[in-house]
Order: sequence, then structure tokens, then C-alpha cells
Amino acid sequence: MVFGRHFSSLIALLYTSAGVLGHPACEKAPAGDCTYPSLINATSEQLQDGLNKGCFTSADLVKAYVERIHEVNSTLHMVLEINPDAIQIAQSLDKERKNGNTRGPLHGLPILVKDLIGTNDKMETAAGSHALVGAKVPEDSTVVAKLRESGAIILGKTSLSEWANFRSSDSSDGWNARGGQTYAAYIQNQTPSGSSSGSAVSADLGLALATLGTETYGSILWPSEKSNIVGIKPTTGLTSRHMAIPISERQDTIGPMARTVKDAAMVLQAIVGQDPKDNYTLASPFATGFPDYVAACKSSGLQGRRIGIPRNVVSHYGGKDNPVVSAFEATISEIEAAGATIVEDANFTAYEESIYSQMHSKMTALDFISNIADYLSGLKTNPNNIYSLNDIRHFTQHEPLEDYPDRDTFLWDLTLSVGLNNTSPEYWPMYQEVLRVGGDGGILGALTRQNLDAVILPTAVAPEIPAMVGSPVITVPLGVLPEGTPELKDRGVVYSAPGIPFGISFLGAKWSEEQLIGMAYAFEQRTLKRDQLRRIIEPNTELRDVL
Repeated sequence: MVFGRHFSSLIALLYTSAGVLGHPACEKAPAGDCTYPSLINATSEQLQDGLNKGCFTSADLVKAYVERIHEVNSTLHMVLEINPDAIQIAQSLDKERKNGNTRGPLHGLPILVKDLIGTNDKMETAAGSHALVGAKVPEDSTVVAKLRESGAIILGKTSLSEWANFRSSDSSDGWNARGGQTYAAYIQNQTPSGSSSGSAVSADLGLALATLGTETYGSILWPSEKSNIVGIKPTTGLTSRHMAIPISERQDTIGPMARTVKDAAMVLQAIVGQDPKDNYTLASPFATGFPDYVAACKSSGLQGRRIGIPRNVVSHYGGKDNPVVSAFEATISEIEAAGATIVEDANFTAYEESIYSQMHSKMTALDFISNIADYLSGLKTNPNNIYSLNDIRHFTQHEPLEDYPDRDTFLWDLTLSVGLNNTSPEYWPMYQEVLRVGGDGGILGALTRQNLDAVILPTAVAPEIPAMVGSPVITVPLGVLPEGTPELKDRGVVYSAPGIPFGISFLGAKWSEEQLIGMAYAFEQRTLKRDQLRRIIEPNTELRDVL
């Protein structure tokens, strides 16, 4: 796969660059002043401290992260390819630091991005499919451009559920034709969930400071919970989707995935902004300046907050004999102890309708027909002449590497059979119905009726209603499935078993990320659940090993 093609040349480059790597970007600190944080838990603050003291360089960080990826990628398949220019970029940023110029808290820190997010460099942007291998975007996606401006190093592309899980009825979360099956690290053959599978596993294992994922419906939140990390699904329009492979313009969003709330907030800070190339960002109320999301990370973040529990959603998911529900119920007292007021029965009044209605999935499908064609028409190069959903389907059904028909194209077949798109007259009333169910009948209505700052839910049932209206959600680690949990397996991937992590989510009104981050941070710091879980596989390379 692509990863293997670039890895050997990159390792050679890392070692032959010893002349540069041997001269740190600033004066070396005395040995006693240097600490080398374990990369599986390292925070941005710890890494910047070491960089500023001259204990190591950004080039050293790249080398360590690449070796960590190499240790586990043949087993977990979470990274599709490494940026062959990563070491040169790191060295350039080291020179900037040496000259007294740092661009901000992400300066010189490596970040991995999902293979839906466009990079105008030597890497692919292919949705995990061979259909777009060799196709090139005309410019970086806006979020990648912002990361580069902030001094972050785009280290590589992460694996995903192919086409963001919008292809098959019989595939498996985390599988794509380019990289195979991604697994999470807590039990053998564990589901990584989807579609930002590789981003979640990479963040969890300390293969970069943080990662970027995308979400249409659950694709940041579910993988984050299965890999025991923090995931922020922002309001649709808080971050630009320009030059990211789309599903639905009304639902898609790009957000950070990290080991801590503060680091996720730091990455979010770097990628937010209004963008004329994505008109949804122009609806943002922050034209004169965005909130300071990092400053929102205070231990007092839950004090005085009114937090509701949509009991009809929780009860539909399961009773107290469900270990996830049991852990959710047990943690409510922690939230109250942190100064929040719990409001019971903050129900989603149209929740039953949402469960049985097909309107939302139909709307998503019609968006995809139009939005993917728009994206494909803007490519700089398109060697397989892929310009429409029908072209994608035809390629997939005739390319042996795409594992068809074993993994079908059911969702595309169904979408194309309707004969409509999001400009059809039938679309608008469908969209208005989705907004009613997810809005007044869902999260927005619950917040307004009870004068709430947020609602909380098990992450397993958090994504659907916010997806309908484009509202934000943050998931934080909560626990692990206990002994005695029945094993559920499909295509060799284990979806339920003892040892698989789960999370709790904070849901809020549109543009309320600042408040949600404060609440999530306060909860995280009180509980520190992430630190209590153990993996069956971890990389061993640390900074000391590459110095």
C-alpha cells in the first residue's frame, strides 16, 4: 500500500539528515533540565517545553512518530501514507524557532489528517478508494492551509471507512481498499468504528500530537469513543470544508481528535474561520473574532451550568443493566459535584419519529449526488475520469482491488435509483422535515424549553440528532465494557466485547463550542477515565530513542 512505498525512503532521509538533526533549533538545555514525555500521553504543552529548551527538535519528533507508526501499522493499519516532505518541513520550522520565530502553540508539532481532507502535496486525497488515486486537488483544503500557517506539520494521511462509510451495506467499519481493515488497540481485532477510524487510533497511540477527522453522522464521535480519546464534532460551518471530499454540505464538518480536551481545543482554534470558499462558514456569528477555545479549559467549566438528560433517548438505548447506561448514570453525580444542575426529562420530543423515518438518510444521499460531483469537477488532475457518483460506482465494480461484489455498492445503487438530487423540488420539504425533527423536536428544542446549557448522552446515541441540524458535540472517555459482555463479531471485526472503550457526550446549541469545551474539560479533569484503560498493543519508540 502507499504507506510502504514512502516509508523506506523517509527513514533513509531521516538518518541521512543527521547533520541537521544533530544541531537542535535552539541552545541545548543542560541534561538535567530535559524531560521526555511518553508520546502516548504527551500534550502540546509538554512537547513545546522540550522544543523551546532545545531538548529535541521538531525533526526529532517527526522521526519518533514515524518509527512509532511503523511499529504498529502492519497490525492496526491506521495510517495510509506518510508525508515524504515531513522531515524537510520540520527542519524549516526548527530554523524558524532558532531564529526566534514561533507561530503559535502548534509550531513544529506533527498532525495526521483523514484521507478525505485535501492536501496539495505529494500525498493522495482519495477517500480510501483507488478511484481517486492520482487525482490532485488544486490547493490545500482550508483546514490544512490553516494548520500549515499555524506551524503544524502535516505528517500523513489516516485510514478510514471507505468513502466515509457511504458505499456498502455489508462492509466493516474502518475498511478501505487502499489500506485494508483498521483496528483499534484495546482488544484483538477491535472495531475502530467509522469513518474517522485511523485518525482515532493514531491519536490514541500517540502517533502525532493530534489528528483531524470528519463527521456527517457519527464519524468523529464513534471512533473517538472506541479509541478512548476526545473528539470534537463542531457546528457545521465553524470549520471550512473547502477541498474536503464531501457527503452532505448541510451536515459535514471537520474537527479535531486528541488525547485531551485542551489539545483538541488547541487544534480547533487553529482551523476555525470564515471562508468565502465555504458559504456555510459565513453564517458564523464570529466575524469580529472567534472565542478562545483553549482559555475555556477551566476546572470550573461545569459550575452553574444547567445540563439536561434526554431520558427518552437514554431509555431507548437501554436500561441500567446496560453497562454503558449504568456508567452514564453513575457519572451524573460527578457532574453535579462539579457545580452543575441536572435537569431530568429534557427529552427530544420527535425522537421516535427520527428512529423510524428514512427522511434523514434520503436527504444525505441526495446531497451526496450533487456535492461529490461538485468536488470532482474542481480537481486539478483526475486520471480515472471520475466525475459523478455513477463514475465512482462503475470504477468500483470493475476494479478488483475494490473488493466488489464481496463488499457491495448498495448505498450508491439505492441513491442513484431515486433519480433525484438536492436541486430537485422534492428535496426542500424533505430537508425542512429533517430540521423540524432534529431542531424543535430534537436538541435545539430541548435546550430552549428547559433553558439548558447542554445535554449529556452516552456517545453511542449522541450523533444522530445533532447531525440533522449541524449542532456541536464533544465526546470524552467514560469507561470500558466489563467482563461478561457478549462478543459480537462481523467480518472478523469485534464490535462488542469486554475491554472496548465507550464515552460520554456533551451536546449544545449551534456555535456553543466554547461552553461545551469548558464542560468537557472540567469533566475530564475530575474523572481522568482515559488513564484507567489498557491496550493490548502500543508502540515503544520514544523521543530518547531517536536522539
